[in-house]
Amino acid sequence: MQLIYEKITVLILPAIDIRGGQCVRLRQGDYAQETVFGADPAAMARRWVGEGAKFLHLVDLDGAKDGRPVNGDSVQRIVREAGVPCQLGGGLRTEADIAQALSWGVERVVIGTRALRDPAWFTKITRQFPHKIILGIDARDRKVATDGWLQTSEQSAIELARQFADAPLEGIIYTDISRDGMMQGPNLEAMAEMVAAVATPVIASGGIRGADDILRLAERDLAGCIVGRALYEGKINLREIIDTVYGM
Repeated sequence: MQLIYEKITVLILPAIDIRGGQCVRLRQGDYAQETVFGADPAAMARRWVGEGAKFLHLVDLDGAKDGRPVNGDSVQRIVREAGVPCQLGGGLRTEADIAQALSWGVERVVIGTRALRDPAWFTKITRQFPHKIILGIDARDRKVATDGWLQTSEQSAIELARQFADAPLEGIIYTDISRDGMMQGPNLEAMAEMVAAVATPVIASGGIRGADDILRLAERDLAGCIVGRALYEGKINLREIIDTVYGM
């Protein structure tokens, strides 16, 4: 499902973050600030689809921290039961990991840490799996964070994105860690800067509170947005937000 808002398309993707087989949310990517929202991520996926979601964003938080896929069983169950396309990030740092994740049935995978550390490898992977790879850029003060957000590099988010201007990427997910899980609104300025800097579609993540935030992102030509804590804490109703946004 897509929104046509002044000829701009926006995709709303509910986030399902998995840690220890449970559905959780972190604040600002801090593993010490975890809230568990359910013991069954697949049930959560079915809930969001039942409320109108047409695409899901999955994150293996254990994988992001450990540098390898950890919650594969949960991911596969979500893919089987959700009935909508899913994208997966977290710990996918080898060709074998990517191939395995795609074999689980996810539509596309998100690569972040290794793209920064090994640009040549990442470019090769995008060509090996064309339009199946999303560049995940997680930024703190516009600097790229890695290793499940535990480390911050000196490279700017825009510099990293521009390195792969010619790669057959499916998109870029740009997360402002300072806004993630805080429900203070997205960093509109940073998101607009990224859209202006690259031709690749950009999906915003971090801080989204409701329909107004989504429409503001649409005005800045964002291709989509990932919604997390506001859904889980009941600040917004997915069915209502989809009806509101797509009904504009």
